[in-house]
Amino acid sequence: MDVDANVKLYDSVTASRSGRDEDEAKFHVGQKVKLLEDVVNDGTYPHNPIGSLMMPKSSIGYIKSVGEFLQVIRVYEVHFFGTDMDVDVVGCREHELEAMEDYVDEVAEEMAIMKAHREKMQRLREEKEKEKSKS
Repeated sequence: MDVDANVKLYDSVTASRSGRDEDEAKFHVGQKVKLLEDVVNDGTYPHNPIGSLMMPKSSIGYIKSVGEFLQVIRVYEVHFFGTDMDVDVVGCREHELEAMEDYVDEVAEEMAIMKAHREKMQRLREEKEKEKSKS
């Protein structure tokens, strides 16, 4: 089968990433974000007509999960609260979102606190052993 050289194929083998996505995810689960554009149904939501408004610009939500479409396009599942729309969870692209707060990796933060506590307790045990050996 001959393939026209001017035709670009976008599949998991030939494509790297969508031109608008960073190599690493820009947003993380739990992060507060604002919608920069109206999100309309592109046909992926079966209960509303194609082209209907799913979520208006400036809506505030939280990243619920991060996934990929066709293995090349990053999609953020965003849960929007306090809207009068029929849908409260919408798939968004990076260019449609803006961070409303810095991401804090709570797991890494908690691990650092636990590590510091273990080191402190170890030092206290060592000091106690030194005092015992002196007496």
